[in-house]
Amino acid sequence: MHQTDSAPAEAVPTDAEAGGQAPAGVPAPRTPRPPTGLSPSRAGDFMTCPLLYRLRVIDRLPEPPSAAATRGTVVHAVLERLFDSPAAERTPERALGLLRPQWERLLGERPELAGLFPEDPDGAALTRWLGDAEKLIDRWFRLEDPTRLHPVERELYVETVLGSGLLLRGYIDRVDVAPSGEVRLVDYKTGRAPSRDFEGKAMFQMKFYALVVWRWKGVLPKRLQLVYLGGGGDVVSYDPDEADLLAVERKLTALWETIGQAVATGDFPATRNRLCDWCDHQSSCPEFGGTPPPYPLPVQRAAERNEDGRGDERADDGPVTGQTGKESE
Repeated sequence: MHQTDSAPAEAVPTDAEAGGQAPAGVPAPRTPRPPTGLSPSRAGDFMTCPLLYRLRVIDRLPEPPSAAATRGTVVHAVLERLFDSPAAERTPERALGLLRPQWERLLGERPELAGLFPEDPDGAALTRWLGDAEKLIDRWFRLEDPTRLHPVERELYVETVLGSGLLLRGYIDRVDVAPSGEVRLVDYKTGRAPSRDFEGKAMFQMKFYALVVWRWKGVLPKRLQLVYLGGGGDVVSYDPDEADLLAVERKLTALWETIGQAVATGDFPATRNRLCDWCDHQSSCPEFGGTPPPYPLPVQRAAERNEDGRGDERADDGPVTGQTGKESE
């Protein structure tokens, strides 16, 4: 979740994939490829803007790291590592003591993150950035008591293949199991809690995870919980039932069919929305006067798609058949 909210990390590209050195602070480009499944983040991308989905999943264009997203990654790492300690030692002081080591670990894994503070000789900008992360961690202790929590899983990678052949995958921040056996799925959000009008959209991610767990393990989670660390802090919970998850399954199946048609035709329209101001791909977006790069996959001709009246089905099959894996799509 915190990596574009929840998709598995991809392997570092080879030199052949990268095609040379990327500019400092920007990840190297990667070889284009068709999608093989859905994570909550990538499903959200397509529903928000099909062109954004294409540029991230198919073209795999690099995006510069952001201070806010990286701070979220570090805070998630701190909250994960805190549960390595015995319950009595899960204190605010212990958590804050993990903050800088987790930042240094991440920086060692991703040297391009040094570009977040390019002109910071005295370290003042980094100190302010870490101070903001400290506030998020302090707020978490006001929302949950880690001495009373006993997660059975942290940063759990989950995947399942639906009857339609659609591969679903993602990472769940925390899985709690009560003595009675009831399961709670928890996700940390370093932003503010959404308004009531947008709560349902935010909970879609958790219903996605609940569907994966249900289809994978045959266990229907009792509670889905979003812990918002931004603003004043908030905890939003929802208790799903089978009807909820069946509705999500139908929605994802229909979404995947639509994505399959777009992959076959190369038609990924840009959709202007409230997140455009933060998009890294405005130079490739017609809504901002840009031009998308040439579509990198073969395009089925209309006659091929409509042959024998089975064009739509064949177009949908492409991204699904015979492919599994942990790509962030």
